[in-house]
Amino acid sequence: MRSPVSWALLGLVIQRPSYGYELVQRFERTYEDALDLSSPSQVYAALDALEGRCLIERMAVEEDDASRQPKPHYRATAEGVHDYRDWLVAQLHAERRRSRLFARQVAMLASADALVVIERCERACLREASDTRPAATDDAQIEGPTHSAHLVERLVGEEERLALGARLAWVEYARRQLTTAAAQPSPQPSPRR
Repeated sequence: MRSPVSWALLGLVIQRPSYGYELVQRFERTYEDALDLSSPSQVYAALDALEGRCLIERMAVEEDDASRQPKPHYRATAEGVHDYRDWLVAQLHAERRRSRLFARQVAMLASADALVVIERCERACLREASDTRPAATDDAQIEGPTHSAHLVERLVGEEERLALGARLAWVEYARRQLTTAAAQPSPQPSPRR
């Protein structure tokens, strides 16, 4: 399963069993600036895919109003929780691969061109840092859904802060290395005999 929307929905169902429309609302609140839905129907298609893979299952739910058709509620299966944990760990590996790929691609450029890329990366990081919300304070006393929302905000805020710090440290390191490389004379090809 490759869709980040499907994995994100699985995470929401693991957090709390829900029905389709509620999942659309929770998705938009939780993943607001990190992941977009093309339309609410994408949630229903993802629920079908998750159910087809036995990662979620429908729950029997009693409706208060007998005249209304019951909304199917979904909960995660043990296999769903297991696969979600594995997928999260795999995302860390994929992120590291993207970072290594970026560093190798920058190294393909002449030092002067690579320095231009590095400067642009630094500006983008600084712009992102100025847009980043400060991490929420410790809300250990808050319970229920509000506590969960504050926990998410704290975790996201700290991850952003640390990632930006690491990126800026790498930019500074790359700048020093590229500046040193640019000052070195280029090796001359050996003459042919």
